[in-house]
Amino acid sequence: MNRLLISPRHLQTVERHAAMTAPEECCGVLIGRSIQETTMVERVLLVGNTSPEDRQNRYQIPPETVLAAHKEARALGLEVVGYYHSHPDGPARPSEADRENAWPGVSYLIVSLKGRQVAETRSWRLAADSTGFEEEEIDQAALRIAV
Repeated sequence: MNRLLISPRHLQTVERHAAMTAPEECCGVLIGRSIQETTMVERVLLVGNTSPEDRQNRYQIPPETVLAAHKEARALGLEVVGYYHSHPDGPARPSEADRENAWPGVSYLIVSLKGRQVAETRSWRLAADSTGFEEEEIDQAALRIAV
């Protein structure tokens, strides 16, 4: 099983972003390193949801923002290791729309909300054949990695 290593501070940042943007979905980028089956999050970039559709059920990160995140990560000697978004009043599991827009090899952290309260947070990876997601363990160990 893959593991997402994220500090409590970074996880709280993501969950606060989700609560602040409810009832719309929030979104953002996870920057860090991947070593074998462990993804280490060292930086969280909050992004505005620019979905032209119903933002309560969809999110979109503009391509230029994704490109900028990749450039920032490279400049730090890191990489984009995943993305996060929220499901206001929905489960913390990927939807079919999430699967259709996902890429293999990166983590997808999803925050479930009930109202503006975090219900649960789970992380997923798209299977190699892109047919579904596999859950990954979230480990909130404090990270002290030199950048």
